Amino acid sequence: MGFKKIYIFALAAAGQGISGGDRIFIEFARRWSKEIPVTIYLWEQGFQMCQRQHLEISNVKFLISEMESWKRLGFIINYFARIIEGIRLGLTTKLENSKDTIVYSASEFWMDSLPALILQLRFSKIKWAAAWYQTAPSPLKGFSGALPYWLVQLPIKPLINRFANFVLVNNDEEKKQFHNAVVVLGAIDLQKIKIWKSKYKNLPKIYDAVFQGRFHPQKGVLELIDIWKLVIAKKPDAKLVMIGDGPLMESVKLEVKKEKLENNIKLTGYLFDGKEKYRIFSQSKVVVHPAFYDSGGMASYEAMAFDLPCVGFNLSSYSSYYPKGMEKAPEGDLKLFADKILQLLVDKKLYGKVAGNAYQLVANMTWDKRARQILDQVLK
Repeated sequence: MGFKKIYIFALAAAGQGISGGDRIFIEFARRWSKEIPVTIYLWEQGFQMCQRQHLEISNVKFLISEMESWKRLGFIINYFARIIEGIRLGLTTKLENSKDTIVYSASEFWMDSLPALILQLRFSKIKWAAAWYQTAPSPLKGFSGALPYWLVQLPIKPLINRFANFVLVNNDEEKKQFHNAVVVLGAIDLQKIKIWKSKYKNLPKIYDAVFQGRFHPQKGVLELIDIWKLVIAKKPDAKLVMIGDGPLMESVKLEVKKEKLENNIKLTGYLFDGKEKYRIFSQSKVVVHPAFYDSGGMASYEAMAFDLPCVGFNLSSYSSYYPKGMEKAPEGDLKLFADKILQLLVDKKLYGKVAGNAYQLVANMTWDKRARQILDQVLK
């Protein structure tokens, strides 16, 4: 067996938060680099994201493209500048033309997938593992703002399907769209969570429900406020805490203020893994995941590791991601969603059953196991 190397293209990684795809490449790199040299291509914001996740103290080598100056000209200019930089890297990067060389595009966005595609065409013996963690919905029936996302994916999808050696997807439904797909289910850092769980085990439960995720139309954050109004109608003192940030944050703030729900809904903003977030999970009773469109959704896994039952909509992708541990309402039925929350809060037997199933679901979903599984499949 030759000397293996892994090259990760993550020029799409940006912002203060972290997406599921970002989380995956960071946790994989952290573990893969213990036995194989790993190099990550990213820009300043992507490197800062890795620093926030303490990846810089690993064995990973970072090659940082200077793109921050383009950000001053606006998001669109910066976005296309990163695509051009990705193409430049694809045309100029020198790799060993060997089956032991692995290129991993961390997203389907062009700044990650195009350099990997170009390298695959230049070095025909290398292996390309392409991440495709969500297929954009039809712009005619998807979430608000889905059209640009759909247009970005339209030309790149057939190229990935044709040239990538492996396509990493989130669920069995996505797997059907590619001829060489590998399902990557979510994971958590269970050892870290167990430490915090033990520290906080005696804290009082002060939140009836917790949400964690991006404040984005597909995540149902505005609908969650309507759901919570239905909960409050039957339990006036019910408290919801929402962890996260995103493009709908201001809209959520305005809606909470407009409906005078400041005493019932707390917004924390984005929280990093650690003390504050895990304290909130320890003090919550239920985790809610009201996404209307989701390819998987790891956001609730951490909370489920704190023995919290989950409530979500019955999305097709959840048959893979949440086969148990989640009470599911028909998609779009806000009243039944609220009823399922209330039922868990009053029915101790049901609560115990769903909470137990939730923990069983995530108990073996460790990043060590997931990274090993994918590396073995790519290397074989």
